[in-house]
Amino acid sequence: MKLKERIRDGVAILEMSGKLMGGPDAEAFDEVLKTLIHEGTCNVIVNLDKVKWVNSTGLGILISGYTTLRKSGGELKLLKVSERIENIFIVSKLFTVFEAYQDEDEAVQSFS
Repeated sequence: MKLKERIRDGVAILEMSGKLMGGPDAEAFDEVLKTLIHEGTCNVIVNLDKVKWVNSTGLGILISGYTTLRKSGGELKLLKVSERIENIFIVSKLFTVFEAYQDEDEAVQSFS
């Protein structure tokens, strides 16, 4: 997994690409979130547009990030979830936990 980070209107946008499958990915994601929180950015959008596959460990990474941000008074929302990955969220019932958007402007504005 590759991870690019940028800030837009006080919201961190993390663009992931590749496969989200745990291992070093979990540590990298966790470190990015801790740094953002330390710098005062607690609202995060994870763009999954270029993520081709998520396994159960990858779902765990997102859940852990969601929990970490909530404890810090922020939120984690998803952007551009593919139909394939959306089906995984539906089967695992996680679609009831995460807010998901297809439009970045709408996702950023949802924090207002």
